[in-house]
Amino acid sequence: MIPLEDAVATLQMQGDAQKAAEMRKYHKVDRPYFGVANPVIDAAAKAWRAEVTLDERLTLASELWDSNIHECRVAAAKLLVQARIKPDDAAWRLIASWVPQFDGWAIADHVSSAGGRRLLAEPARLDEVEGWTRSDHLWTKRAALVMTLPWTKMNNPGPDDLLARERILGWAADYTRDPAWFIQKAVSWWLRELGRHDAPRVRRFLAEHGDAMKPSARKDASRKLPPA
Repeated sequence: MIPLEDAVATLQMQGDAQKAAEMRKYHKVDRPYFGVANPVIDAAAKAWRAEVTLDERLTLASELWDSNIHECRVAAAKLLVQARIKPDDAAWRLIASWVPQFDGWAIADHVSSAGGRRLLAEPARLDEVEGWTRSDHLWTKRAALVMTLPWTKMNNPGPDDLLARERILGWAADYTRDPAWFIQKAVSWWLRELGRHDAPRVRRFLAEHGDAMKPSARKDASRKLPPA
């Protein structure tokens, strides 16, 4: 087991006070920052994953998250970014428990990267994620799209994957009526990624729902589409 204080010290000793101040100003979220570069956190999380059991990793991830330090929360997410975790129910429950605590895009996106792998491992969890689409918490609502981005990137989706994709596009269609900038950006992000693999479906979505989107989001959604 890696003690929390050792993990925190590993990150803190590689921080930069000036960068920490810049990060605090940029993210506009009141929590401690060490000013550690993302590749450094990657390397630390990779080393920790190799040293501990799954149960120990989950404990460390939970403790790092609860520290509320920016880099520690990112590291907590990175500890769970792995395609194969068996059994993974505890990992999913931990990830899902963090979603209502999201208060900005950066940490949320790292957690969503881990969560997306757990959704691919057990797509039935989309039933739970669908509940997030009705949340009054902006970041929970946004996470439903960001965490399901893996379905936009499939070159050869199977029938079940296509059904999941259509389900999520239904959420995105509902989101087009939400004026919140981060929600609009989540819709455009999902469509932009899907457009690399299924441009006709994105064009159809925009034809049906594009008028409800903010012009900037609609433009961003079609930015990577090949010529019709």
